[in-house]
Amino acid sequence: MSRVAKTPVALPSGVEANYKNSEITIKGSKGSLSQVIHSTVEISTEDNKVTFKPVTKDGWAMAGTMRALVNNMVVGVTNGFEKKLQLVGVGYRAKAQGNKLDLTLGFSHPVVYDVPEGLKIETPSNTEVVITGINKQLVGQAAAQIRAYRPPEPYKGKGVRYVDERIIRKEAKKK
Repeated sequence: MSRVAKTPVALPSGVEANYKNSEITIKGSKGSLSQVIHSTVEISTEDNKVTFKPVTKDGWAMAGTMRALVNNMVVGVTNGFEKKLQLVGVGYRAKAQGNKLDLTLGFSHPVVYDVPEGLKIETPSNTEVVITGINKQLVGQAAAQIRAYRPPEPYKGKGVRYVDERIIRKEAKKK
């Protein structure tokens, strides 16, 4: 049985939660997010807390999932989310221009990534990419798509990696 769903989501000051027609909308200082709630989960909001209960006996797992999604929405509209990527390799460069990210990753052509709406991508240096936004799923998906262009390889460690990622290196073939 899920214990995640039993903990209510606390709404900080300045955050509003509206629930109607099986959709919850969270509004905060950074923006607003909405999520469709599964039919097996019942939501109630009172005293700046959102509580979740399953409608059926085996609905605890879905109640925990919905609670985690709503909690991520609350954190997103108050603090936001951020992912940092690092480019490792000779000649690997990144440059943010408007809603496009130009990447030079050792291919014969430059890679251009179109930034999804609701995200902000910055390049503090040539080899760093910072992705920020209020939607945790969108931030993580964008970081994964950029990393997928040139994932880190195990022999020299070249590629696009998360800042906190640890690459296990392999030893080269011996003669």
